[in-house]
Amino acid sequence: MNNYKILDVEVFVTAPNNIDLVVVRIKTNKTGLYGLGCATFTQRAIAVKHAIEDYLKSFLIGKDPSNIEDIWNSANVSGYWRNGPIMNNALSGIDMALWDIKGKIADLPVYELLGGKSRDGVALYRHTDGSSKEEVVEDIRQAIKEGYQHVRCQLGMYGGAGTEDTGLISKKMEAAKGLVKKRSPDNLREGQYFDTDGYLKSVVELLSYIRTEVGENIELIHDIHERVSPIDAIKLAKKVEKFNLFYLEDPFPPENLEWLKMLREQTSTPIAIGELFSHPNDWKQLIISQQIDFIRAHISAIGGITPARKLAVLGEIFGVRTAWHGPGDISPIGVAANLHLDISVSNFGIQEWTPMNQQLREVFPGGPIIKEGYAYLTDAPGLGVDFCEKAALAHPPRNEPPEWTLARTYDGTSVKP
Repeated sequence: MNNYKILDVEVFVTAPNNIDLVVVRIKTNKTGLYGLGCATFTQRAIAVKHAIEDYLKSFLIGKDPSNIEDIWNSANVSGYWRNGPIMNNALSGIDMALWDIKGKIADLPVYELLGGKSRDGVALYRHTDGSSKEEVVEDIRQAIKEGYQHVRCQLGMYGGAGTEDTGLISKKMEAAKGLVKKRSPDNLREGQYFDTDGYLKSVVELLSYIRTEVGENIELIHDIHERVSPIDAIKLAKKVEKFNLFYLEDPFPPENLEWLKMLREQTSTPIAIGELFSHPNDWKQLIISQQIDFIRAHISAIGGITPARKLAVLGEIFGVRTAWHGPGDISPIGVAANLHLDISVSNFGIQEWTPMNQQLREVFPGGPIIKEGYAYLTDAPGLGVDFCEKAALAHPPRNEPPEWTLARTYDGTSVKP
């Protein structure tokens, strides 16, 4: 039996799509055998880099990379305090890299190590948006032409506020037009302003227009993105029930999850939540009590493939499907991890998909084949994605504080983004 050892742990921060991505590369004592992982917490990328380099690297050197479960558990408790997003992302980069190595040793794709394929392709949804309901419908029709059967529909991004921050989705987004907004006070402080009432009314109007123009043969998703009060989210969930959403996302922030019980009692609108979760107690009771329909965890934020596969099994037992977070602030390595889980778990629901630009493909060669709304994984060993260090160096990190997270209501009150 081969005596594999971890020789080195490297961390890279690169921004080929104008969003800071954190990549971990674990080298072994076997020439040419290495693994890649995603540790992207884009708003605190440098903190994650230092957590790995200054603490976890020395913990890992000399260990057998095959012992993924033991490494995850012992690394998780090595600092005593645990389950925060910085250390979870650091752990994720390591965990994904170890699964990548294990697949390469076995000469098998990771999904085979997770039990093989439960389906032949992974159904995707992509974002559709616009500054008017007409523009949103035009974007949806384009998505349908591309083969998508599920779309997320927003009007002017979150809360209708639009964004100038290209670190969110790699492009600027115009605010929603025609919303009736309350007047703001003088001397506005910095932030992304939106009007709650105007936004709530616009969602109902948007979904009604989409169903009239496009019909029922497209699955619709809308993301509240925790931007309104809990009671307003419940009222909205009841109003949109007639539009037969695939799901309504993030009606409440993690701090207000007790409201899910009240929501569940009042509407049958399916609910998805979880991209901000980092602690098992965030999701455990929600799944056991069946207060949600889809778990939206950001895999690197919960610690990687190892905890995500356990989360998926918990969901399977209680009838909750997966819908892993798949935004622009996740590297193609993290995207691949999502898809390997998607294709292997029996309770898969849907996968968020953010199209990749050419720069991303140059830095991260390989990956899935995207065709007519489905992702197809190859039989390449490991996660199936590589990393070109030279290309990455051409895209240095921005390391700038985000603007889109500074959400404010019309009077300037800071609210959850």
